[in-house]
Amino acid sequence: MPKTVFITGASTGLGKAVAILFASKGWKVIATMRKPEDGKEIAALPNVQVLALDVTDSQQISSTVAAVLQAGSVDVVVNNAGYGLVGPFEAFDEAQLRRQLDTNLLGTMLVTNAFIPHFRERRSGVFISITSIGGLATFPFNSAYHATKWALEGWNESLSYELAQFGIQAKTVAPGGIATDFAGRSLVMVEHPAYKKLTDRVIEVFMDPKRQKDLSTAEMIADVVLKAATDGTDQVRYVAGKDANTLYRLRRWFGYRFVMKQITKTFFK
Repeated sequence: MPKTVFITGASTGLGKAVAILFASKGWKVIATMRKPEDGKEIAALPNVQVLALDVTDSQQISSTVAAVLQAGSVDVVVNNAGYGLVGPFEAFDEAQLRRQLDTNLLGTMLVTNAFIPHFRERRSGVFISITSIGGLATFPFNSAYHATKWALEGWNESLSYELAQFGIQAKTVAPGGIATDFAGRSLVMVEHPAYKKLTDRVIEVFMDPKRQKDLSTAEMIADVVLKAATDGTDQVRYVAGKDANTLYRLRRWFGYRFVMKQITKTFFK
């Protein structure tokens, strides 16, 4: 019997690449997304089922997961749905902050919680939450996004202790920059006139063609997700991509103050 993976945010980018990779390896793929019509390409693949799921809708999470489990078992859950809210923190209103938290953090938690009883009864299963190098290090004007990704890293690490007794693994994959349409499709940018000079400089650095050419492809990160799902180890965190690994090593070896000074030089000088 082929194994089954359940993926959120699978319409484009990394989620789509993960769905395609797992399907190519003979897995049954349940690819969820807010608008199923956006998943026509992957729906045409063998063993791929596309379902509607908005991770900010707790009732839809419950009903979708219940329907999936009634139809069969699930072996791996990949929590990929998310987006970036960027800009000066002062510019964000309450609704924007709540949506960021509801999507990136609470949505992942609720999807995970919906599957825990199933995994616990089977005494097996793997949760993989896509975080970011932004859950292990920081950049200017990403405070709300970092809040969700740092929270996910801490939540998952703690969760891994309590689920291990049931044979369940809880892991994160923390990518660096990915060459997808994330910046256009999954990025909400908010401006504030008091910060314009600095935000313009940060955007200039992020969009530098030299930096862009070093980004990982979605397929490269999908390979790491597959490894996390299948390696059978108790490894909790997988840092993915050359840029992410370089920054993570610098922060661990030299400390956060050193890295903050380097980032300040890069973006503001």
